[in-house]
Amino acid sequence: MLFLGGGRITGALAAGLRLAGDKRVITVYDRHPDKLRVLRRESRVEIVRDLKSAVRRAEMMVLAVRPSSAKELLREVSDCGALPEICVSLAAGIPLKNLKSWLPSPARWARAMPSPVCRIGRGLTALCFDRRVSSSDREKVRKMFERVGQVVEVPESSFDAFTATYSSSHGYHALATLAHAAQDAGLDGETALIAAAHAVADGIQYWKESGLSLEELLEEAATPGGIASTTMKAMNRAGYVRAVNAGLRAGIAQATKNAKQ
Repeated sequence: MLFLGGGRITGALAAGLRLAGDKRVITVYDRHPDKLRVLRRESRVEIVRDLKSAVRRAEMMVLAVRPSSAKELLREVSDCGALPEICVSLAAGIPLKNLKSWLPSPARWARAMPSPVCRIGRGLTALCFDRRVSSSDREKVRKMFERVGQVVEVPESSFDAFTATYSSSHGYHALATLAHAAQDAGLDGETALIAAAHAVADGIQYWKESGLSLEELLEEAATPGGIASTTMKAMNRAGYVRAVNAGLRAGIAQATKNAKQ
């Protein structure tokens, strides 16, 4: 398996695969030697400096570069001769039609959007496939990402909405914002973070394990006229719902902009 790009998501996937006991050879091509040294030390990856030989040997190729770099790199790959038949793009916002144009047949493309949380085996990855990808090749791609967490198949028309929604940054942002507000309200920093982390992380874990709906949990946690209910109503009046909607729209717009690279 060849990764083109040795950035953060490659590092997270490689670490997650090793944590899951995956012993296959993971090769990484990147122009930045410092990134490669870290990856080799952390996840026992094989560093490759000759793009042509790496591409020719790869059974599966994973494009893991910034969207702005994808077209140029795939043009280089197209000059390498023999191409891998299974290609997976992690480049946010770049549609299958662009990928197929930049690196045509025999390459058959999938798009994947994995979370950095795959580093600890609890990630979430969305997949969509070019219709030319066989069922057996789809299963190979799915099984790779299932080793590092949950996998969902999403229509490409919904891929940008998923990308804007699923990011673990939402949880970190909510945690940081709530903890800072708690400090402003009088808690010390450590206690504020503990309280906010319980509100965000433990509450979500209870939802996952209880089998209850969000409506049932909200009713259980926020008694009408109580402190929790009053707090949430005040947040909504201040524009909480509007802010989340605006954030998702902005993220989807950025993905659309990436598609025009």
